[in-house]
Amino acid sequence: MTGAVSALPPDLLALQTRIGHRFAQPALLLRALTHRSHSADHYERLEFLGDSVLGLAISTLLYERLSRQSEGDLSRIRANLVKQDTLHELAQRLDLPRLLRLGEGEVRSGGRQRPSILADALEALIGAVYLDAGFEAAHAVVRRLYAEVDLSPGQSAQGKDAKTALQEWLQGRKMKLPTYHVVATHGQAHRQTFEVLCEVTEWGCTARGQGPSRRAAEQVAAAAMLDLLKQRTG
Repeated sequence: MTGAVSALPPDLLALQTRIGHRFAQPALLLRALTHRSHSADHYERLEFLGDSVLGLAISTLLYERLSRQSEGDLSRIRANLVKQDTLHELAQRLDLPRLLRLGEGEVRSGGRQRPSILADALEALIGAVYLDAGFEAAHAVVRRLYAEVDLSPGQSAQGKDAKTALQEWLQGRKMKLPTYHVVATHGQAHRQTFEVLCEVTEWGCTARGQGPSRRAAEQVAAAAMLDLLKQRTG
């Protein structure tokens, strides 16, 4: 572990033990666990940073371990490993739901168990480690988090999410890629639902999807579009 012993409550000291990193700057850990509904000093900027750090750390792991896989396969495996469902599961293992700092309204609406919030908080936690001690420390945390996650080539097929599957379906028929547009947002700023339109112009087809983030809504819309195109083509 890195850094000096920090003055944190026992549950956060235990979290540091679980991730294998002791914060020299405990304020970073607190911020990573703070939702915007609780405080203006929240995790969103750390999440932005952590998303990139996680992607690089996972890419490094896959490059090291899967030397025979193509770039396309590695990209699909990585997509599966950093998607919301995977991050949500890892956050649950770390007991993040109990440790999150949320506003009362968010708590009442089930925010502690909301997959999007937990996935974002985990990315923020990785970003906090990066700021606290650099990439090697963050990489070590990612290795620890993914120690029991399947990194085998078999993840390639699972990692082909709806957007990727739709893209490959269209490319296989030499058609233009789909476009995605946010057509509406619903709810308050800290718990919005996004509505996205997916359009395949060559077929004159559109499909809609909703989700707690733009990315999630795009996946739902892509899945609906792929089902529609497959029905039309038999």
